[in-house]
Amino acid sequence: MMTASGWSANQFSSLLGVYRSELGLTESAATGLVAVYVLGLIPGLLAGGPLADRLGRRPVALTALAVNLASTAVLMAGTAATGWLLPGRLLTGLGAGALLAAGSAWVKELSGPPFVPGAAPGAAARRAGLFVSAGFASGGLVSALIAQWAPHPTMLAYVPHLLLAAGAWAAAYGAPETGGGPAPRTSPSGWDRARFRRAVLPLAPWVFAAPTVGFVTLPGLVHGVSGWRTVYAGVATAVVPGAGLLVQPLARRLAARHRQAAAVAGLAVVVAGFVLAAVAASGGQPVLALGTAAVLGAGYGLLLSFGLTEVAAIAPPERLARVTALFWTAAYVGMFTPYAVTLLSGTFGAAWLMGAGAVLAAVTCAGVTVLGRR
Repeated sequence: MMTASGWSANQFSSLLGVYRSELGLTESAATGLVAVYVLGLIPGLLAGGPLADRLGRRPVALTALAVNLASTAVLMAGTAATGWLLPGRLLTGLGAGALLAAGSAWVKELSGPPFVPGAAPGAAARRAGLFVSAGFASGGLVSALIAQWAPHPTMLAYVPHLLLAAGAWAAAYGAPETGGGPAPRTSPSGWDRARFRRAVLPLAPWVFAAPTVGFVTLPGLVHGVSGWRTVYAGVATAVVPGAGLLVQPLARRLAARHRQAAAVAGLAVVVAGFVLAAVAASGGQPVLALGTAAVLGAGYGLLLSFGLTEVAAIAPPERLARVTALFWTAAYVGMFTPYAVTLLSGTFGAAWLMGAGAVLAAVTCAGVTVLGRR
């Protein structure tokens, strides 16, 4: 289910070039549809978390996956009329948001006692992020390959997600419930909001600001890939979360040494990624842009791992889904970054904007380091 959620987000990103060339969408309209996903995702997260805590993980996650599946069918209708793309992206975000909130808590709880005796709490918390990242990587690459060589790309590229989501729904239907219902009287009345504000909230937007620059912004700035731009974009969407998956062993080692180490390391890698992005944007070199995407993806992986682990430590069981939803909401605000770059690049230039991103990430890194010591 979590893989299907990630798949639905990135299958569209790889098709932006096709929508520009075949359906006549402008650059701002195409990147705007990427941002519209977030407008649906945030209410899905904010509603899905409390509902999953109250009603249970299972009914909310299964309903959200059904909405996610339906959204892909609506996007397929956008081939005949582009007006369907906007509601399709909104529904994608709505379903994915509720699924992230309920599914992250469900996966975390199914990955620990009593279902998996002796499981490490940190590993259980990170597992949802791993499978979402796998969906990000697979969805973008598969849809790009279909779009490059198959007929009717804006239809056929969505078929794999339909099959994956339907299969995931059937497989998860029999999974046991792990939460829901009123909170026990003896449970904590709240959660550590101060720790959330200091340790998690400042870095959360960089979780998706970094990777979306890697697979949405940079592929549109490179030169010398005409005729292969769709495949190039698909490779970029796979490289970014793929790098995020590869750094997970490092994230675990850093967390074992010091809780804030993964956060500081992740932000430092993001700073380096934006510096490289400034160089790639000015030169338009495809190989350098892919290398930059990998660096940004590594930063994404470190920050996502830290954020989900911290949330699991901060939130009591009866509030886990809603606190997880708050983290995902803050993280997905970063997905507006490519749209902001598109709007501002005519005035400031993409390279300068990437440099500004590096400065902002460095300031955040310094702030997180100071707040972490407190």
